[in-house]
Amino acid sequence: MAILEKHKALEKNASLLLVGSFLVVTIGGIVEIAPLFYLENTIEKVEGVRPYTPLELTGRDIYIREGCYVCHSQMIRPMRDEVERYGHYSLAAESMYDHPFQWGSKRTGPDLARVGGRYSDEWHVDHLTDPQSVVPESVMPKYGFLSNRFIEPKYIEDRLKTDALVGVPYTSEMIELAKADFAAQADPDADTEGLVERYPGATVSNFDGQKGITEMDALVAYLQVLGTMVDFSTFQPDPNR
Repeated sequence: MAILEKHKALEKNASLLLVGSFLVVTIGGIVEIAPLFYLENTIEKVEGVRPYTPLELTGRDIYIREGCYVCHSQMIRPMRDEVERYGHYSLAAESMYDHPFQWGSKRTGPDLARVGGRYSDEWHVDHLTDPQSVVPESVMPKYGFLSNRFIEPKYIEDRLKTDALVGVPYTSEMIELAKADFAAQADPDADTEGLVERYPGATVSNFDGQKGITEMDALVAYLQVLGTMVDFSTFQPDPNR
């Protein structure tokens, strides 16, 4: 009771309550932030995580432009129901080259963190063109117009240079060959040995089945890489991180 009586003083004195609140927030902030200054890196490095290819990066920009993040998250929480439905929980390292990250805050549609490789290119094209033809109860709008928008890698070198400025490890070789890699990834008949060497695991395909490279190609290329960089059959989390 004595403690409650003393607490009344805080409730009745606005200035004292302000000072007390400031002290509590300050102590909490120090406890949370101070340890970070003693860590060399707050993100555990994971084998397999790489920068996006030029085509994947273009598709990611289209994903953001069309507002896909409004209805789809890319962050699986470490809870049983999430892991059972979507797969291994998301790792911080998987978003380390995302500027900005696409974790999202709402799921009108399913989480896309592990959608890469789950469906064929044709399925994605059909789904984007007419979502209800694949998932009848879907409220997703149609994006068939992406197949009619042909794109050229006019500014792709500048795009990679910009990401390199904020820490994405694009090498000078990657930047120099950006246009060639952009075209090669959408052409199964192209020489893609260099592309795959620079971007291990990159999917090479004529994603929408048309001649030329469209926004549909780029978006499907991006969707097909989500969640595929890390081999979770061999991944072991660092218990000290």
